[in-house]
Amino acid sequence: MSDILKELAQVLEERKQADPESSYVAGLYARGLDTILKKIGEEATETVMAAKDGDRDKVIYETADLWFHTLVLLASMDIHPDEVLAELGRRFGVSGVEEKASRK
Repeated sequence: MSDILKELAQVLEERKQADPESSYVAGLYARGLDTILKKIGEEATETVMAAKDGDRDKVIYETADLWFHTLVLLASMDIHPDEVLAELGRRFGVSGVEEKASRK
């Protein structure tokens, strides 16, 4: 399942060197963190709206956009998706109540 994440992470890393005029992702990087964060907020809102509408296909589409832009954020901060997957793995099998309490 995570092969696509690894492939996307590699492409997003390569886009750091691309011309912002020729690459959407390079353009996001060039415009900076605030632009990337706004895009994530927009995609999160669109995902919520699709879910509220009960539109399964649109939820899938919007979630893909949300995940993609989140991966752009991670790449911009030099965080590999494997680091997030490792954190999810660490939490797996731990009660959500326990995990949240451990953050204090």
